[in-house]
Amino acid sequence: MNKINRFSLPLLSALAIPSPAQTVSHPNIVLILIDDMGWKDLGVYGSDYYQTPQIDRFAQDGIRFTNGYAACTVSSPTRASIMTGKYPARLHLTDWIEGWKFPDAKLQIPDWKMFLPLEETTMAEVFKNAGYATAHVGKWHLGEDEKYWPENQGFDINVGGWAKGSPNLNKAKSSKGSNGYFSPYGNPRLKDGPEGEYLTERLAEEACNFIAENESKPFFLNLWFYNVHTPLMAKQEKVNKYQSLADSTRLQNNPVYAAMVEHVDDAVGKIINKLKQLGLYDNTIVVFTSDNGGLIGKGPRKITNNSPLRKGKGNMYEGGVRVPFIIKNLKQQLSGTTNDTPIMSIDLFPTLTELAGVKVEKSVSKSFDGASLKPILVNNKKKLKPRSLYWHYPHYHSEGATPYSAVRQGDWKLVHIIESNTYELYNLKDDLGESNNLSAIHPALTKKLIKKLEAWKLRVNAQMPVKK
Repeated sequence: MNKINRFSLPLLSALAIPSPAQTVSHPNIVLILIDDMGWKDLGVYGSDYYQTPQIDRFAQDGIRFTNGYAACTVSSPTRASIMTGKYPARLHLTDWIEGWKFPDAKLQIPDWKMFLPLEETTMAEVFKNAGYATAHVGKWHLGEDEKYWPENQGFDINVGGWAKGSPNLNKAKSSKGSNGYFSPYGNPRLKDGPEGEYLTERLAEEACNFIAENESKPFFLNLWFYNVHTPLMAKQEKVNKYQSLADSTRLQNNPVYAAMVEHVDDAVGKIINKLKQLGLYDNTIVVFTSDNGGLIGKGPRKITNNSPLRKGKGNMYEGGVRVPFIIKNLKQQLSGTTNDTPIMSIDLFPTLTELAGVKVEKSVSKSFDGASLKPILVNNKKKLKPRSLYWHYPHYHSEGATPYSAVRQGDWKLVHIIESNTYELYNLKDDLGESNNLSAIHPALTKKLIKKLEAWKLRVNAQMPVKK
């Protein structure tokens, strides 16, 4: 499948002239990815501090998954899994681009890929070849070199997607400077706005422009916000609001982070309202999820709290990989329902193409690690074919994690801590917080899952850390 090499200006001015509402059969796709948003960071998922009325209302139009997972505990690998439908371990893209340096670590980490290879067929390329207008708006973080950026991975339009994984905050090293979430951005794929413009609002505006300018043809919009990734920055009026609501007894109590969550909520509301205004909402599949679990942080004031889940971003436990996951199918099928099926970011490619009726070449579909979720998106009583979900992170992380692999089968989760070559077994139905290691109590099950995990690592040719 040929790569798309055309580059378009970030302000979206070169798109098709607006025309009457769509008459084509193919639905639109809007894939909203939040950076570092934890499983408990939305009102609809149980937060009593962060206010997210727009997203909560949107969740009533779709299916809210309670066992939704990112493919990795850090950003870039999950993003690659979304674009390819493959496990990060199979891609050998297992850490965020650049990664952490731990020269004193006991194990030597593998030489992983720091880019999404151009020979991989992306979801955007498939939609593009099916006649869709395609746009990436926001964070990319899948390669330092420009040749790996969105405009060369199937997107007609790239607004704000480049090498960086967080907004550029670098006043000292640039004559013009860059100011993080506030313009000037210092982003080569996003023109600066007026001083003080907030990045998330700008990206929502660009996304709305793309939708409006393509209302007469099907479109695939990859809307990947930088929020709520550090640096923690938000408009002061929102920060003030949450400072007044802060309570030391709350598990979540960081007012700046709370304000950033609300900025996300505002932006999602703008997208939904634009779709409704143009009469496109019923013919648009909308996905909302996160690239990994919430970042806890190490300072005196924590960034977020994922309780009852254990740990957070960068760690092997549920707080690092369980994420909000909401899918609105066409015409609000199964609206307002919840589903406890374990699903993962690798499922989005096969799911969205099947729902859209877009053909995927057999050579591509056979390489999918993910499964189509269509059966449970059209009938809440149906079940997916039983399967296991896997994670592999052969790296160290600044939040304290050491290399690990893991498998979830049914309610059971096995964690292999590679550095010590030890195993932990948890029953997530009875012990969501992963506080009770049952490996000694269930040796036969532990052995079975170890065998399954090792066989999977061989199948995907997973890279392993080695002794120095």
